Amino acid sequence: MHTSNVTFHERVDHALHDGQLHEALKRATGRFTTLRAEALASLQEADAVRDHARLIRAHTLSRLDHYLTQFAEQVEAAGGVVHWAPDAAACNRIVLDIARRHQAKRVIKGKSMVSEETELNRDLLAAGLEVIESDLGERIIQLVGEHPSHIIVPAIHKTKEEVGRILHAKLGLPLTTVPEEMTAGVREALRQDFLRAEIGISGVNFGVAASGTLALVENEGNGRLTTTTPRVHIALMGIERLVPTLDDLGVMLQVLARSATGQKLTVYNNLLTGPRRPGEPDGPDELHVVLVDNGRSRVLGTEVAEILYCIRCGACLNACPVYKHMGGHAYGSVYPGPVGAVLTPALGGVDEWPELPHASSLCAACREVCPVRIDIPRMLLAQRVETQRRGHSPWWLKLGLPIYSWLVVRPTLFHFAVRVGGLATRLLGGRERAIRWLPPPLSGWTDSRTFPAFAPKPFSQLMRERRDGTTS
Repeated sequence: MHTSNVTFHERVDHALHDGQLHEALKRATGRFTTLRAEALASLQEADAVRDHARLIRAHTLSRLDHYLTQFAEQVEAAGGVVHWAPDAAACNRIVLDIARRHQAKRVIKGKSMVSEETELNRDLLAAGLEVIESDLGERIIQLVGEHPSHIIVPAIHKTKEEVGRILHAKLGLPLTTVPEEMTAGVREALRQDFLRAEIGISGVNFGVAASGTLALVENEGNGRLTTTTPRVHIALMGIERLVPTLDDLGVMLQVLARSATGQKLTVYNNLLTGPRRPGEPDGPDELHVVLVDNGRSRVLGTEVAEILYCIRCGACLNACPVYKHMGGHAYGSVYPGPVGAVLTPALGGVDEWPELPHASSLCAACREVCPVRIDIPRMLLAQRVETQRRGHSPWWLKLGLPIYSWLVVRPTLFHFAVRVGGLATRLLGGRERAIRWLPPPLSGWTDSRTFPAFAPKPFSQLMRERRDGTTS
């Protein structure tokens, strides 16, 4: 997990004033939202398929110990080696041990959120290995020393103009803003990296328990080269990323691509079972599968266990108004957006990440677009309660909530306060009924948006008038 000396509120403030970031996010999230809607419309009985996908995830996690054992047995039966990593340090140590055993100097990596979670690149570089990211988005942000800001589009915060300047400065490519030309240039530069690397590291979208198969989905072909060209393939996989059978995998792939990039199916769907067999021309000599816990087993059975249903499509990020305004880096974690606001405190503890459950408007757009219908708003509320119980609420909330609780159980005083508050906000808002400045801590709202004046009539009064008008 990523941390820094910069506070959450400082990161948010910086993001809110970054015009280039807003332009990049607007372009990308708007396009993905439209494509997702069109792709789901093309899926027959889409709601039933989503319900089926949810049941698969719920069933798998309810018997996770059984399916993990079955999966490990099948991987080893196919000639692979399974490693169990209880935490991030263990995962990185396992990968380094394999690299040292092979006297490797160069590593080529496909996209892997788990490797970001464990900060694998940092440890590999510290050990003297050369590490090259082969995913185009990951390669772009690696060149400028940044972290991904989106689950499926790591460089979503960069405009094509900025990407062109980065590739020109770092790789010496001709300066261009044409995506096809930039992609071709990076592809040519990466070809030799694939051939020179002794170790290939990938993530895993799904592991199939019944056969020990690794499913990797991608659109660039870099994942296929990463897993087959080097003589050793190391696959990093969170322990929750299982499906029982290949039929179950088929269901998950139908909703993953549509929710992620708006495609009916991703361009490359790689199914890998074991290392290269005798007589086969392609594939690694060794396959190592590292099953990473890193807090996941602690989440099972808790109020937020449902977050482990996540299939990393990124749809909730594209729909979230908070993410679309501040991007992924403001969260300070590998996993941004609504899913990260729950998953990061779940894995790392709310004491370490007390702000993230509050980084949401609770509009429930994330729940509506989630392909497996994860109830993120419910879990955010549960974590907010936990942060309050542990004393992480700001002083004004600690003071204000008891006053509010005392007031709402006294109807006469409450209605009086509502009327006074309404009058005050209308006076401050003037003719526009919009307040542009409020003192701290309310300035946190008006720094980036106007505060609307309260309605002339409270909701309870409108309902009474409606009732009386109906019965009269």
